[in-house]
Amino acid sequence: MIIRQSYQNYVENTSVQSAKSAGNNNRKIYKMIHKIVFSLIGLLLLSISGISQDISGKQIIEKADELQRGETNQGEMSMTIIRPKWERTITMKNWSKGREFSMTYITSPVKDKGQVFLKRNSEMWNWVPTINRMIKIPPSMMSQGWMGSDYSNDDILKESSIVVDYTHKIIGKETLENIECYKIELSPKEDAAVVWGKVIKWISKDEYWQLKTEYFDEDEELIRTEVASEIKQFSDRKLPSKMEIIPADKPGQRTVVYIISSEFNVKLDEGFFSQQNMKRVH
Repeated sequence: MIIRQSYQNYVENTSVQSAKSAGNNNRKIYKMIHKIVFSLIGLLLLSISGISQDISGKQIIEKADELQRGETNQGEMSMTIIRPKWERTITMKNWSKGREFSMTYITSPVKDKGQVFLKRNSEMWNWVPTINRMIKIPPSMMSQGWMGSDYSNDDILKESSIVVDYTHKIIGKETLENIECYKIELSPKEDAAVVWGKVIKWISKDEYWQLKTEYFDEDEELIRTEVASEIKQFSDRKLPSKMEIIPADKPGQRTVVYIISSEFNVKLDEGFFSQQNMKRVH
């Protein structure tokens, strides 16, 4: 009887200890799962935070600018100036290297053929073969219309830089022609010699195309709108092939540019962008 009672006590104690041990193990497993779950939640929150902050307004502008510019570029384009009672078309060739060097050669019409525009670092020049004269373009002329168009000298010669001369802020997201875009506000830096008081750009989220741009003066009055469309393949990238400049206060007036051809990252050295070459290029 004593032996049986001892055995029962042993079994009961063993069962209790086993139950306690199992309970302890379950609690340990629960705590481990709890830690893993909260760790995963933390990582997920960090990941979401990273996604929402993984690209800044400046980075978007840099990507869009590099896509459109490349390290070097050469191409041909036409520009049609449209006015209520007349219009004319100018064709040209252009070359660029980074932000410091660019050259544009007019191929038609006949009366303008041979004119060359050069930007080399901070200096800008215009070669006019009909009068055999090299003209330096002062900064004060940057806002004036280029060749009578709605483009400014600054647009063609790229004296200012949307990357370097402005601060950038994402102010929203909008859809243009079924393409989701970042909406970015560019504000000129205090020491920047720029034409505009404010610029707003719509840049596609996936391809970084500059699909729409609004230009404002220092009083934040809209001066003109640029709309890009007709995406085509150029060299190693796709870009809008049509750009339309529309002045805000001049009904019936606009300038339309078509990119005919464009090659990127071609071999161009700095020596190409010289006053001497302005007289030889064709």
